[in-house]
Amino acid sequence: MSQRDRVSAAAWLVVRNAHTAEDIFQNVALKAMTKGVQFESVGALMSWAFITARREGIDWLRRQKNAPICLDNTILELLEQEWADEAAAGDIRGQALRDCLEDLPVKSRDLLKRRYFDGHACEAVAEQLGVRLDAIYKRLSRLHQALKKCIETKLEQPAS
Repeated sequence: MSQRDRVSAAAWLVVRNAHTAEDIFQNVALKAMTKGVQFESVGALMSWAFITARREGIDWLRRQKNAPICLDNTILELLEQEWADEAAAGDIRGQALRDCLEDLPVKSRDLLKRRYFDGHACEAVAEQLGVRLDAIYKRLSRLHQALKKCIETKLEQPAS
């Protein structure tokens, strides 16, 4: 809730309507509380919340047949990338995560990409990869733990 304004603002950038942005924030908060998902850090929760708010905003726009779309998806993605780049520029932890992701095997990066960057539900990822849902959950859990350990190790190393 302490990040309410930021998440609502992310939704507003897509829908350009304060009331709809508030509705989207409430939907995102409800999803976060009812999905039974636990986030490893506040950063992970906020990343998920921003992406979810953006996608809900885009879905809302698609449902509005006569509502003008203010920004093209490409522009939204460029803005999102720019904000991510600015936030990560001074973020040592973000750099450690990027380094750790680069060190992962291709299959692991592909799984993370499908789940988090492409935004597919675990069920869809399991279907795409032809594996059982519980296997996806286990793989993601192991990857989360490995990334956490890797990041902590990199943060403990002296800067070079």
